[in-house]
Amino acid sequence: MAKRSAAVLGGGSWGTVLASVLADNGLDVTLWARRKELAEEITRDHCNSRYLPDVRLPEPLRATDSMEEAVTGKDLVLVVVPSQSMREVARDLAPRLGKDTLVLHAAKGFELGSLKRMSVVLEEELPMAAERIAVLSGPSHAEEVIRKSPTTVVVASNHPSVAEEAQGLLINSYLRVYTHPDVIGAEVGGSLKNIIALGAGLSDGLGFGDNAKAALITRGLAEMARLGMAMGAKPITFAGLSGVGDLVVTCTSRHSRNWRAGNLLSRGLGLEEVLQRMGMVVEGIKTTQAARELAGRYQVEMPITQELHAVLFEGKPPRKAVEDLMARGKTDEMEEMLRGSSGPTA
Repeated sequence: MAKRSAAVLGGGSWGTVLASVLADNGLDVTLWARRKELAEEITRDHCNSRYLPDVRLPEPLRATDSMEEAVTGKDLVLVVVPSQSMREVARDLAPRLGKDTLVLHAAKGFELGSLKRMSVVLEEELPMAAERIAVLSGPSHAEEVIRKSPTTVVVASNHPSVAEEAQGLLINSYLRVYTHPDVIGAEVGGSLKNIIALGAGLSDGLGFGDNAKAALITRGLAEMARLGMAMGAKPITFAGLSGVGDLVVTCTSRHSRNWRAGNLLSRGLGLEEVLQRMGMVVEGIKTTQAARELAGRYQVEMPITQELHAVLFEGKPPRKAVEDLMARGKTDEMEEMLRGSSGPTA
C-alpha cells in the first residue's frame, strides 16, 4: 500500500503543529509557508523559531514556499491560514488540487464583507472538491499539542466518509479525533469563542475575578448558540468540543492570543498598539466585526459582542462596557434559553 501524503498550507504555529502530527503518523508531509526563509528553516533546522521557539520538529517534515510543490499528488490538503486569507489561498490551490484530494481547514472566523463561513468560501473556490471538504475544530492549543499533551478535537463534514477519512489520518496516541455532522455549528462555535476570549482577557485585566469570568463564559456560550442556531446549527453542538470545550480553553489559557489581546486592551492600549505588540493574527478582532453584522442580519441580540465591538472600534472604555452589560434590563435565564434566537436576551 502506498504511503499516504499530505500538504499543510500555513506556516504559523497551528499549521506547523498539524504538519508535525501528520508526520508523526507516518504520512509524507510538505508544509507550505509564504516566506522562503521560514520554509528553509523548517526543512534545514527542523524548527519554527518565530512561532514555536525551543521546539524541535519531526525530521521527515519538509517545507517549501511553492504551492505547486506542496500540494501536487497529495491525498490530503490541510488549510491553516487566517480567515481573511482563505479565499486567496484557495484560489491559488484550485488549479493544483488533485481530483480525489481531501480538503480540511482549521481556520476560525468569517470572511469580512460576505460574512461567509470558511467551508463556504472553500466550496466556492474549489467546486471540484465541494463534497470532500471538512473542518477541524476543538480545544487545541498548538503549544500543548506539539508537546504531545492529550488533546481532543472534532472533524465535521456534511459527508460522513470524508470526516472518517480525515479522522483516520489525524488520530494518534495524543490527539483524539471525533467525527461530527454539524459543519455550521463547528465553524460558528470555533469562530465566536474568540470574541468571548477577548472579553475574558479584558475582564481578568480589570481584576474582576472568577465570578465575572464564569458569567462571561456562560453568557458568551448563550450568544454563540443563539447566533449559531439562527444560522442553521444544531443546539447540541455548542455543548461539545467545538462549542463549550473550545470556549473554556480559549478563555482560560495563557496560550490564548485572544485572551492576551483582551488583557492588553484592559490596560488602556488602543487596537493598533495591541496588534503591534501581539505580532500575529488575533482572529477574535475581525470576528467581532463579522459577528456584529451577522447578529443584525439574523436579528439576534449579542450584547457581549456589541460591547466588545464598542471597545475595539468605537473607543469605549473597557470598564464602561462592563458596567453597561451589568446594567441591562431584567430577564429570566431559562425563559431566554428556551426562546433561542427570539425574544429578549441578556
